[in-house]
Amino acid sequence: MSNAKDPAVADRPVEAVKGGAGEPLLRVEGLVKHFPVKKGLLQRQVGAVKAVDGLSFDVHPGETLGIVGESGCGKSTMGRLITRLDEPTGGRIEFQGHDITHMSAGRMRPLRRDVQMIFQDPYSSLNPRHTIGTIVGAPFKLQKVEPEGGVKKEVQRLLGLVGLSPEHYNRYPHEFSGGQRQRIGIARALALSPKLVVADEPVSALDVSIQAQVVNLLDDLQDELGLTYVIIAHDLSVIRHVSDRIAVMYLGKIVELSDRTSLYERPMHPYTKALLSAVPVPDPRRRGVKSERILLKGDVPSPISPPTGCRFHTRCWKATEVCRTVEPPLIQLEPGHEAACHHPENAQDQIPDDTTVLASAREAIALVGEAVASGAAAAEPSGAPAPGAPEKTAESTSAEASGESSESPKGLTRD
Repeated sequence: MSNAKDPAVADRPVEAVKGGAGEPLLRVEGLVKHFPVKKGLLQRQVGAVKAVDGLSFDVHPGETLGIVGESGCGKSTMGRLITRLDEPTGGRIEFQGHDITHMSAGRMRPLRRDVQMIFQDPYSSLNPRHTIGTIVGAPFKLQKVEPEGGVKKEVQRLLGLVGLSPEHYNRYPHEFSGGQRQRIGIARALALSPKLVVADEPVSALDVSIQAQVVNLLDDLQDELGLTYVIIAHDLSVIRHVSDRIAVMYLGKIVELSDRTSLYERPMHPYTKALLSAVPVPDPRRRGVKSERILLKGDVPSPISPPTGCRFHTRCWKATEVCRTVEPPLIQLEPGHEAACHHPENAQDQIPDDTTVLASAREAIALVGEAVASGAAAAEPSGAPAPGAPEKTAESTSAEASGESSESPKGLTRD
């Protein structure tokens, strides 16, 4: 399989390649999921964890939507909601024009053929007591589908499709490495020829060298089978390689949604800018070159009691009084580029008259200046933090978004 997409295709606009102007395959409007918090002998509800709190987006046939954000922002919950593994608290989910928001398990069963999920941990998502043939063949049994040539022949074909040997049919999961197990999970997801595949951090549990192989496999399968992906990941290098559009989540909401080129070259939300500033560049020629690294002060607020107004205002260096009181809507600031910010980067202020910077924002501005001044120290190979920097930084809070490794997987340069 090829390790890179055709440059002529990669350089064309998303709409030209994916047909984004047509009817969306998946449409999500105001999606909400609150988990109740109960206490006492009678287990009365005293609050709720607002894991997902009003998401709206479309996914068009053949495209890949990437979802990024810190741990706890609601990415995985969103993935389980759109595949109907969890019941939404509110909002609307449409798949191929049909409302599946509160569809019963019996009515959802036929739709399971078209919507499949690849799980994060290949070690816990495969039953250790079942053979690979039983695991990959389970969808046929559950859906009562008899493939042409029999289940065994089809399972062996799927194993070959994901880069495994048909001889692995009678082996058990413990006989495989992590990357091979994830390939088995991919084969199981593709068994019924789905139209939409939700991949929940499919490479985060794998070694860096294996990540590139699995990501390129997903790319090749999309070209070969015409799949539509929603990929959830922490590593911004992986997301940039595989995604056509990217949604950035923070505390249960989408704060920015754009095609990958605009997002990486002109991020508009301050949180997105902070995430991108923490991504290491694996280029020896940049050793010793000063780089601006934005250091965020403070922890992510609790999803049980999120801040009023803009949820990022407690850690934002541009926050003003309006950010604390008025929640910014997710609106289009440029063609195809949406952001939820009163004072966006690389765009005109939505509220230019409000110039009263909050005290917390003044501290953040000082930290940004310190980050710029100590850019050379931050760019050293040792990766030591700048002197006097707080414990909680954009590098630490978005460690998952930038990947745990200091190197980007080989072959992940798509542009």
